[in-house]
Amino acid sequence: MRSGAVFSHPARHRVAVLARQMTLPIELGIVHQVFGQARAGASADGEPLYEVVTCALRAGRVRTDGDFTVNVEHGPEALAEADTVIVISSYEDYEQREPALSAPLAGAFARIRPGTRVASICTGAFVLASAGLLDGRAATTHWRYADRFARLFPQVELDANVLYSDGGDVLTSAGCAAGIDLCLHMIRRDFGMAVANDVARRTVVPPHREGGQSQYIRHPVPEPSSPSTAVARAWALRRLGEPVTLAQMAAQEAMSVRNFTRRFRDEVGTTPMNWLTQQRVERARELLEESDLPVDQVAEQAGLGTAANLRKHFHAALGTSPTTYRAAFRELDTVA
Repeated sequence: MRSGAVFSHPARHRVAVLARQMTLPIELGIVHQVFGQARAGASADGEPLYEVVTCALRAGRVRTDGDFTVNVEHGPEALAEADTVIVISSYEDYEQREPALSAPLAGAFARIRPGTRVASICTGAFVLASAGLLDGRAATTHWRYADRFARLFPQVELDANVLYSDGGDVLTSAGCAAGIDLCLHMIRRDFGMAVANDVARRTVVPPHREGGQSQYIRHPVPEPSSPSTAVARAWALRRLGEPVTLAQMAAQEAMSVRNFTRRFRDEVGTTPMNWLTQQRVERARELLEESDLPVDQVAEQAGLGTAANLRKHFHAALGTSPTTYRAAFRELDTVA
């Protein structure tokens, strides 16, 4: 690598996190923690797969929303070397009035190489939209600031009801917790489910929440006296390869189908059968990555019945076919 380079491990996927004044340090920590845990072979002893550096519009102290500052060693030059750039939120976004980048931000973004993947957490989407990266694309941001975002950027297809959006080379996420989901999603894309699941286990977070899941669930934590659907979900997960009906799931909680469906949507943000399909697609992904089973057997073991049904749901969820996914993963696994 050239003299004076910011990154020191050119063989790893290079992630630059752009922190601005009045940043949220929790989001900075999320990126470093999640990507920093990714190891080759999904093993704690494996080689790190990412190198993550923090940069600012100007190297030096960056104020946070707490009673401390962060000393950032790198300026925007780090953006020129990155394979992925992640823009985290700032309190400055909450007051944005014009749909354009400031001069310092415009200069920083001009350093990003064509083809670099760019992502945002929370209101970092305001920056991506101001740079024109979200024009005509689906995107999300924190639901609290969705109205302001929509007024400033009518050319963006805003969906404030999802955890994250994946536009291929441009991705966005909702609030800071959804940033964890987005980082895990990018790791799955880059190195497969086994690595992402290992990161989730060591970070002690759920391994996967669908990007289309609602970011604002009315009753995310049930009252102590309220019925939950956790037992039914655990019961269904143990039986993904078997026929599972809505009535059977409701029976696990001793609820009527109507009450169970309402309670489930309040807790999870989607219907029981949509959730069940999502879990079966995830099981199919694991089998495609970790086994040599024919596609029809993958479909059967994942509970999706036939290869044709698997292809339909797989394409709806991931935009690709099971065969293409397996081939791409095997190629990526060989490189890693």
